[in-house]
Amino acid sequence: MHEVAARAGVSIKTVSNVVNGYPYIRDSTREKVEQAIADLGYQVNVTARNLRRGRTGLVGLAVPELSLPYFAELADSVIRAAEARGLTVLIEQTGAVREREIEVLRGARRQFTDGLIYSPLGLGPDDVHELDGVDYPLVLLGERIFGGPADHVTMSNVEAAKAATQHLIDQGRRRIAVVGAHAGETVGSAALRVQGYAAALEENGLPFDPALVGEAGLWHRATGAETMARLLDADLGIDAVFGLNDALALGALHTLHLRRVDVPGQVAVIGFDDIEETAYSSPTLSTVHPGREEIATTAVDLLLARIEAPDADRPYQQVVADFSVVARASTLGEHAAG
Repeated sequence: MHEVAARAGVSIKTVSNVVNGYPYIRDSTREKVEQAIADLGYQVNVTARNLRRGRTGLVGLAVPELSLPYFAELADSVIRAAEARGLTVLIEQTGAVREREIEVLRGARRQFTDGLIYSPLGLGPDDVHELDGVDYPLVLLGERIFGGPADHVTMSNVEAAKAATQHLIDQGRRRIAVVGAHAGETVGSAALRVQGYAAALEENGLPFDPALVGEAGLWHRATGAETMARLLDADLGIDAVFGLNDALALGALHTLHLRRVDVPGQVAVIGFDDIEETAYSSPTLSTVHPGREEIATTAVDLLLARIEAPDADRPYQQVVADFSVVARASTLGEHAAG
């Protein structure tokens, strides 16, 4: 640091302020210091800097299951957002098991991380008290718990599902099946997306037929394929399918292919999540892009703000990411772009 200060013609304190992101420095001074750092190949000792600040530079990310493509891609987005801000991410899987999700909140690893981005599936609205003892920065993802002592980033499940269903209706579809409902669920992604589906039907004067709502416990390709087979066997006159996530929709596509059902000629298919695979399936899968990058970046920024100012008296934020319908060949056929 002495060499950088000498080369830039400033004090060691000024170099330290630039390295540590102190905001009140003239642009010309900052530029001189940054040029000197580049010329000398100086590297910041992040570990030492974090120790001085009482921080580790590590943040946790707890997700249900990395074998689910959405969470794998979300984790990738969180890692990239964190790295851009000088943070390293420690990932934990909970398996969507309630006890494991509570353990992650209370576990020893929290002593070694500066905060946690937390996506529960096993916990529900009645478990909000489990967050009461949390004494570290926490950002919630998802739809299982609301109103807890934490910032919260979520997606527009109802409106996005409504838009997906409306897209099918706009293509002239009237007997639209759902793949992936959870029996008895009143909160969570499945319930909210079915709610959006039902709202679109109602707005278009179409009846809600419970027989068209196919249940699937796990949101995997295999369960999507099995649920699609049951719906076809019931001979319900289906002309479209809304998979509540892309894995379910891809499984449904597989069954339709095996049954020699033309997609989208006979049955149109749309999913939800816009995972990478959907752009390469055959046919390419229409889906909903839920704002994954926005969710990841916002979660990291909210967490970092709490880490850097843990005593700041500011209300917890709830942020809802933007979404968009991505129309591809599984609903548009030969009219699909690209």
